[in-house]
Amino acid sequence: MTNELGDIGFGYRPRAAYACDPAKSRGRLFDEVESPTRTPFQRDRDRIIHSTAFRRLKHKTQVFIAHEGDHYRTRLTHSIEVAQIARALARALRGDEDLSEAVALVHDFGHTPFGHTGEDALNEKMAAWGGFDHNAQSLRIVTRLEARYAEFDGLNLTWETLEGLVKHNGPLTDAKGKGLKGPVPQAIRDYSQLHDLELDRFAGIEAQCAAIADDIAYNTHDIDDGLRSGLLTLDMLEVVALPGTILKGVRARYPSLDDVRTGHELMRRQITAMVEDVIVSTSANLERIRPQSADAVRAAGETMVAFSAEMAAFEKELKAFLYKHLYRHAEVMRVRADAEQIVNDLFDAYFADPRAMPDGWREGLDRADDRIKARSVADFLAGMTDTYALKEHRRLFDHTPELS
Repeated sequence: MTNELGDIGFGYRPRAAYACDPAKSRGRLFDEVESPTRTPFQRDRDRIIHSTAFRRLKHKTQVFIAHEGDHYRTRLTHSIEVAQIARALARALRGDEDLSEAVALVHDFGHTPFGHTGEDALNEKMAAWGGFDHNAQSLRIVTRLEARYAEFDGLNLTWETLEGLVKHNGPLTDAKGKGLKGPVPQAIRDYSQLHDLELDRFAGIEAQCAAIADDIAYNTHDIDDGLRSGLLTLDMLEVVALPGTILKGVRARYPSLDDVRTGHELMRRQITAMVEDVIVSTSANLERIRPQSADAVRAAGETMVAFSAEMAAFEKELKAFLYKHLYRHAEVMRVRADAEQIVNDLFDAYFADPRAMPDGWREGLDRADDRIKARSVADFLAGMTDTYALKEHRRLFDHTPELS
């Protein structure tokens, strides 16, 4: 892309041969005139940030319900942390930083209120109509549900950003189109019929950076939130290899440091250790495979942006620890049960009487079949923040759990 303003957007700096080149983007579903000051991937990133779905993330649960404390992560702060790590990885690996950032910022758009609890409840309610998958819901939001532009629904993002959104965790089908982890959500199959996302291939290097950045971010900040809540302690972390080793070093260097600052030192050092491990491991993968194009990365048959075998084992142990001591803690599970009730109650109420939903959501549903009605209810419910879901439940029901 060239124009009279030159490369004023600074988006066309040198990249590796295997990076996604914005000047060679596969384009958008609806053709648009390109910007003279921004690359296509920069425009995607900006559209994501300015969307309604992005703003809603500020009141959506990560692990702890948002109103339990102002300092706990929400989906928004989590997404920003993922984007920072994804950019760092893309920069070190000479990928396109803007594309990595865009995928990182959009990857959680489809999450329901109350975190995975809400998703599990909604998936069960939607079982008869294809289930509910937050990744597919993210795609529905950016291709259909966002209503901002005069000429199209959704955000009309580039092929590369949508590919990264859908496949950042790897291919969804085999070469014959069979789902690798069960049926591929219909929303993804439908869009791919229009704008083939090559569901049987890996995503580009930038989306892979965003995916592993997600793991690094939540493996670290969930420890931080767990310490803040009191459900985890520094002493508990001593027996987990990765944080335990780092903690030992921090305490040796700063023997009089208070627990709060010790925890912060642990967090920043753990992020650094994991990021540096990914860079070294991925550089070795790139040297071994030597992809000469973005398509060669997609066809490599393996994830190239990865932890070393040692770090992968550390991360697996850490995840198991967090699952046992944080995500399945009795207090967290008690709140999850109440949140599940709220989502179930709201779905049942809207499905029984779509007139309970606001204008713009209920029109025509009194004559729609159950499949269309259920998907519309799921779209409405999935878009809710925690606070709005609680407000709606109080409006429709006599008793609403306090979630605290």
